[in-house]
Amino acid sequence: MGGFFGAVSNRDIVLDVFFGVDYHSHLGTRSGGMCFYDPRGGFQRQIHNIGNTPFRTRFETDLAEFAGRCGIGCISDQDPQPLLVRSHLGIYAISTVGIINNAEKLIEEYFSDRKHQFMAMGSERVNSSELIASLINEEGDLVSGLRHAQEVIDGSATILLLTKTGIIAARDKMGRLPVLIGKDEDGYCVSFESFAYHKLGYEDAYELGPGEIVRVTADGFETLAARGEKMRICAFLWTYYGYPNSNYEGKNVEVMRYHNGERMAEMEMLRGTLPEVDYVAGVPDSGVPHAIGYANRSGIPFARPLVKYTPTWPRSFMPTTQDVRSQVAKMKLIPVPELIQGKKLLFVDDSIVRGTQLGGTVQSLYSAGAKEVHMRSACPPIMYGCKYLDFSRSNTVMELLARRTIQTLEGDEGQRHLEEYADATTSRGKCLLKSISKEMGFDSLGYQSLDQLLNAIGIDRSKVCTYCWNGKE
Repeated sequence: MGGFFGAVSNRDIVLDVFFGVDYHSHLGTRSGGMCFYDPRGGFQRQIHNIGNTPFRTRFETDLAEFAGRCGIGCISDQDPQPLLVRSHLGIYAISTVGIINNAEKLIEEYFSDRKHQFMAMGSERVNSSELIASLINEEGDLVSGLRHAQEVIDGSATILLLTKTGIIAARDKMGRLPVLIGKDEDGYCVSFESFAYHKLGYEDAYELGPGEIVRVTADGFETLAARGEKMRICAFLWTYYGYPNSNYEGKNVEVMRYHNGERMAEMEMLRGTLPEVDYVAGVPDSGVPHAIGYANRSGIPFARPLVKYTPTWPRSFMPTTQDVRSQVAKMKLIPVPELIQGKKLLFVDDSIVRGTQLGGTVQSLYSAGAKEVHMRSACPPIMYGCKYLDFSRSNTVMELLARRTIQTLEGDEGQRHLEEYADATTSRGKCLLKSISKEMGFDSLGYQSLDQLLNAIGIDRSKVCTYCWNGKE
C-alpha cells in the first residue's frame, strides 16, 4: 500500500507535510519521501529507506534543509518516491499510490523506440511513478496526461503532482482510494487520511470523486477534470487498513467496525451458533473494534488476552516474505496468561488471508493454557488476490487459505463453486468452516457475510469494491 500528504499555503508548510506524511506510516514500511518548492531554492527532495527506521526518525535531520510554501510527501511499500521530473510540461514532482498490472505492455507499446529509456530497479522493473510520469508526458498538458495515464493503466493510479504553483491531485478513475482536501486560515492540504490534517488544524473542505482531477493552491481549489459516475472504493479501508479516526465517503472507520462486530453477533444469535465463552477478544490492532462491537451486542465480556507490542513492530502484512511476516506476527503479540489459562475465548480478526500467521497465534493461546479458541473473521473468505491495490496480493490464489482449502476438498471442481463455499449456510460453506477449523486448531470458525459487511459500511453497495471476496469488477 502507501499513503500521501501535501500542502500549499501562504506560510511555510514543511512541518505540516512532515507530520502529515508521518501520520500515514501505518500504510507502508519500505520507503518515504518529501519534496518542497521554494522560489528562492527551487525544488528540494529527499527519499529514505524506512524499513528499519520510522519515517519521523529518518527525516527529522532533514527538516532544517527544507523550506517552502508547497510540498508533498509519501509513504510507499513499492518504489522510492516522490520523483522529480523535467519534461516539455515543465518540472514537477510526482507521487503515486496504486498498482500497474500491465507495466511491461505499456513500456512496449509507448516507449519501445530508441528515444526513451528508464532507470531500472534492482528487480529490472521500472519505477511505477516514473512510468506514470512518462505516460503523462505523452500528452500536451498535465491534465490530459493524467487522464491518459489513468485510462491506459490496468490496475489503479492515484497521483499527486507538485508544481511551482501548487498541487494537482488525481484520484484513481474508479476511486478505489480516497483523496481528501482540508483547509485552514492560510491554505489547503491534500491527504489520504482525514485524521492527518484534522490533527494539524485543518478542517474538511472537499473529497474528490472517482477520476476527478483538482488543482490546489494557497487560495483554494478548482476541478480540472470532472468526477466519473462509477466508483469502487476499497472495502478494506474500513475493515482493515484505514486508520480508526478517518472518514471515507462520510463513514468513520472505527464506528463501522463497531457496527460490523454487532452485526456478526446478531447473526450468530439468530442462527444459534453463538458459542459459550468467557471472553470476546480482538486480534490486535484492527480486529479489536470489531470485537468490541461483537462483545457489546452479544453481552459477553470483552478482554485483551493478546496485547500488541506497538513501539517497534510494524504491521505484519507489509514485509515481502511470508517467513518475515510470520516472525513479525509471532513477536509482536504478547499473551496475558491470567486472561487465557483455563478460559474459553472467542477472537475476532479483521480478515483471514493466508492463515499462516493465525495458526501460530492459536497455538500460542493453547500453549498459554486456553481451554477453547473460537475464531471469527470480520469479512468474508478471501477468494481472489487484489489486482487493483497492493493488498492481499499473492503469486497464486492457492496461497489464500480459503482457496487452498477448497482445492484440498474438491480439487478443480471446487473452484467452480466459490460463491457456495463463501456462504456459511450451504453444505459446502459449512464444510469449508470445519476444514479450516481442523487445520488451524479452532474450536469453531465464522466469517462475516458480504451482505452484512456492506450494511455496516453503509454507503451505496454499487460504489464499493468487493473483488477479493466475489471476483466481481
